[in-house]
Amino acid sequence: MKIFKLLLALFVSATFFSSCIVTDDTLDNSISLGQLMSSYDLWYVDIHRTSGNGDVPFVSIAFTLSFVNGTMYANNNIVDVGFTGNGLGIQVGNYDTFGTYLETFHDIDGRHDFEVVQLSLNEIRIYDTVQNVSYVLVGYQTDEFDYDMLFYDNIEYFLQEYTAWERTAISIAGNPNPFDSEHYLQFTPENNTTFYSSHDSFGINIDNLLWDFTGNYEVFDVLGFDNLKILTLRYNGGDVEEFELTVVNDQRIELFHLSSETTYEFTGRGFIQLLRGEKKSKTIVSKEGRKRTKVIRKKKQKSKQ
Repeated sequence: MKIFKLLLALFVSATFFSSCIVTDDTLDNSISLGQLMSSYDLWYVDIHRTSGNGDVPFVSIAFTLSFVNGTMYANNNIVDVGFTGNGLGIQVGNYDTFGTYLETFHDIDGRHDFEVVQLSLNEIRIYDTVQNVSYVLVGYQTDEFDYDMLFYDNIEYFLQEYTAWERTAISIAGNPNPFDSEHYLQFTPENNTTFYSSHDSFGINIDNLLWDFTGNYEVFDVLGFDNLKILTLRYNGGDVEEFELTVVNDQRIELFHLSSETTYEFTGRGFIQLLRGEKKSKTIVSKEGRKRTKVIRKKKQKSKQ
């Protein structure tokens, strides 16, 4: 009996402290969880595959997480992604691994423990049993990460990362229309649907902007295109404006007005950084109300321009 108990204890111990990968030939069962977590520079948080009714704030706000020698990093902003912290983002806490468990200590959110299951060579599911929520993380090296995907897959959050978008160019082509008078736009985290617009003069201090109009906005996927979206602005007064939205870089977007065929360029002003980073000259605000949630977009056909 004593021998049986000893063998059982050794078996349980070996199972607990082995890697989290045990059943699939496509998975790597030759490394520990700690080695797996540090084997990729970036873990993209695929927020659309989240399940459960709970929330871990530092995970749901992050676009990417990184785990390096016990230190945890996060890209909480799309702006400057790929540059901040040499691509890893800002330091947000520490972590450790025990068998199939990831133990995290976030600087603000405190301790959270996750059960980890590897789904494929570069995909894992982390499950917080206390909060009853699981997230899917997809591993990438920094030189292989698809930054265009990050922008377009999370376009609503990118639009919210500036206090205002100022119109900085307008095409010669196109017919005159009421939207020509819109000089500033603002997209807020209020249900990811609220926008404001202003006719104030160009170059004004954004803290002094008066928002003339408000309404709801919606972003649509475009069938057959990964690098294009359709943006619809529905003003409370009843007007509807529709655009093809293209990201130029992490500070500029182009809006092609479908009815007038006018192209507008808007430049972001007042970068809103989530959690304290090195760029002290930029606005730093609370992450309250700005977590990522699942976005289910409708699809539309591209216009025939």
